[in-house]
Amino acid sequence: MNIKIKKSRKPVKYNEAIVLLEKKLTKINNGEDEDFIWILEHEEIYTAGTSYNKKEILNNNINLIKTNRGGKITYHGPGQIICYFVIDLKKRNKDIRKFITLIEKTIIESLLEFKIHSFADPKNIGIWIKDKKKIKKIAAIGIRVSKWIAYHGFAINVKNDLDKYKNIIPCGIKDKDVTNLKEIKSQNYTKLKDIIIMNFIKNLEA
Repeated sequence: MNIKIKKSRKPVKYNEAIVLLEKKLTKINNGEDEDFIWILEHEEIYTAGTSYNKKEILNNNINLIKTNRGGKITYHGPGQIICYFVIDLKKRNKDIRKFITLIEKTIIESLLEFKIHSFADPKNIGIWIKDKKKIKKIAAIGIRVSKWIAYHGFAINVKNDLDKYKNIIPCGIKDKDVTNLKEIKSQNYTKLKDIIIMNFIKNLEA
């Protein structure tokens, strides 16, 4: 199965990215385009998914966009790798839970390339790391499925500003912190974007 790949070098505005994803969704639904993976970073923005609660906003002055993806409130900004996709599940397995597991596996395998051990939590969606005896979130997942086409994506914190999370309750989880890869292990993560693409395609085609 053919998958189109796009990599953006400069940060992309959130609204512009969603417009492109929606266009891809329509074309794929009409059989006019192929599955799509897009690696990028966003300009600074907070986004609220379909199940967010206003109580999760701790600073009313933040720049917040409501979106139709699943999940709650999170932060995007430079230093965070975003992997967006538009994937036709009718060509594969029409099972949303299995698709989320595939995403979790992709992130875990990609971080393992840098000798960073992470795991999924059945109770809290996303990918987690044990750091100094504390469980911290390293990657967020938020998807939407329309006519068995999955879109939106996941975000991995690499070297983003963690102080930005103090303005919200990230993903609605009060008792766990957020971290990034630089905090866990200072090394060169330049190849991570290509590794994510490689593992994602491998798992999609398995």
